[in-house]
Amino acid sequence: MSPHGPELISPRSSRVSAARRLARRNFRSKERLFLAEGPQAVREAAGYKDTLAELFATVEAAERYADIISEARDAGARVHLADEQVIADISTTVTPQGLVGVCRFLDTPFEEILRGRPKLVAVLANVRDPGNAGTVLRCADAAGAEAVVLTDASVDLYNPKAVRASVGSLFHLPVAVGVPVEQAVAGLKEIGVRILAADGAGTDDLDDELDQGTMGGPTAWVFGNEAWGLPEETRALADAVVRVPIHGKAESLNLATAAAVCLYASARAQRGSGGCRSVTDS
Repeated sequence: MSPHGPELISPRSSRVSAARRLARRNFRSKERLFLAEGPQAVREAAGYKDTLAELFATVEAAERYADIISEARDAGARVHLADEQVIADISTTVTPQGLVGVCRFLDTPFEEILRGRPKLVAVLANVRDPGNAGTVLRCADAAGAEAVVLTDASVDLYNPKAVRASVGSLFHLPVAVGVPVEQAVAGLKEIGVRILAADGAGTDDLDDELDQGTMGGPTAWVFGNEAWGLPEETRALADAVVRVPIHGKAESLNLATAAAVCLYASARAQRGSGGCRSVTDS
């Protein structure tokens, strides 16, 4: 300890080098650690089980977010004060916010998700863009989904862009990773979940589904690749292939927007009269 206060961690420290390597997927997978950047993500990580392992903070950020520093220490995380260059070296953003957390992986085994008998699930099949993956996870969280499943062909859940795009939702609901889409669909069907594939060329219209009252039960939405959607073999696994109607002149909706519409439609139907989350249920 310096007479002027806590010492800044050296840029040559092994801890700094280890954190910097987590920008790469192979190191994340090997160490089962990932980065969470900014006050919102770090606060969420500090409050989620034993997730936050280390925290790097500039002196200014430590003063500004003293409550987060305290929460991190209470959570058992090792806190390092660092200069702005160290934070910039570790961070994957253009304008770092002075806080970078090193977090332990927190994905949930698919079998555990099934045991929870979720009523609303988002399945990401071949979703490759990390920003889209994180945003769909955020939409699922906002709509009250109880789980998200990333298939084995989808982007890394812990990609820094995906973590940032989830805006903390990564820490709010169970997420299974690396599940083959066939296994995901079969497991969900076995516990009575209806499988809806979201596709712009779907034979069923979302408005019609709502009007017919068919969406009040446990449901899993399968969302496909940003560029080419869902392949025929994946659509064939679903109970229905549903399109979001385009009432105006827009050519289409992007993945995250379509996911939000679909998930909220299910959430509304499930909370309506006779839905699986209806207040009249016993």
